[in-house]
Amino acid sequence: MEDGVLKEGFLVKRGHIVHNWKVRWFILRQNTLLYYKLEGGRKVTPPKGRIVLDGCTITCPCLEYENRPLLIKLKTRTSTEYFLEACSREERDAWAFEITGAIHAGQPGKVQQLHILKNSFKLPPHISLHCIVDKMHNSSSGIRSSPNMEQGSTYKKTFIGSSMVDWLISNSFAANRLEAVTLASVLMEENFLRPVGTRSMGAIRSGDLAEQFLDDSTALYTFAESYKKKISPKEEISLSTMELSGTVVKQGYLAKQGHKRKNWKVRRFVLRKEPAFLHYYDPSKEENRPVGGFSLRGSLVSALEDNGVPTGVKGNVQGNLFKVITKDDIHYYIQASSKAERAEWIEAIKKLT
Repeated sequence: MEDGVLKEGFLVKRGHIVHNWKVRWFILRQNTLLYYKLEGGRKVTPPKGRIVLDGCTITCPCLEYENRPLLIKLKTRTSTEYFLEACSREERDAWAFEITGAIHAGQPGKVQQLHILKNSFKLPPHISLHCIVDKMHNSSSGIRSSPNMEQGSTYKKTFIGSSMVDWLISNSFAANRLEAVTLASVLMEENFLRPVGTRSMGAIRSGDLAEQFLDDSTALYTFAESYKKKISPKEEISLSTMELSGTVVKQGYLAKQGHKRKNWKVRRFVLRKEPAFLHYYDPSKEENRPVGGFSLRGSLVSALEDNGVPTGVKGNVQGNLFKVITKDDIHYYIQASSKAERAEWIEAIKKLT
């Protein structure tokens, strides 16, 4: 990273005039967040835009878009709103942490406050647990349940711990993640929620109320039967194909060269194991269906030289390229955003070939 750069990478940004979603390369500096267009695998200078962070407010998690759960919302001093989407919860939280730090860089007291979460959580008197559970079941604003996998078993109608925490915060039932975990633990104790699978069952035995519910993307929960649903259950969601059933090992935004037109597009890549597949999604589209993918069994992965443009590659690419050749001899050219990221992807893919 260059001097003064706090963080950089791909995020999907909502357009200002037309609300379409486009991938941009973001660079966070102490007082501004710059974003660039990408053409031919290279960022186009000057930047497409800049967000002045002084006086900005940040909302994370931001659940304004049902199909985009990993959003950060920035509102500038002049009330311009920016919606930015990360490729994973970890990545979203890392961006939110760095941006929040940059916003409050001039006020050390604020930064310290961020680090000290209040332990004394009390449910506001005007809110009852029943009121929360009713809202959780609301078909439009409630928490979505869907089939989830844990250690090879599929559990229908479950939701993950971290999305429950996101939901409680965004509905103002809790001020921070620690409060939300405490509140969710209370909901479990009162038999509104129950843990599903080994991970979340194990946490119950730890004893400490603030840690019984896991703010985690591998812990599963469901509504307890004791709650009589007033709404007719939607038809069971049919499970996706075998190849999408594996455990997610790694995900991130990478640029990929098209097969026919050889143009570079940023895709969200998801690597799964058992079975081992690499799928890629179009982050500008709403539906969460892969636009392509292939089995990693018997495939080869290798880094490409950074000096000059390798054969098979078009465009003035910035480097950090690697190539995957499938068992059927289809060549995929992929570009990571840094040497380190390329090494991580190659390492992760090699383990599964």
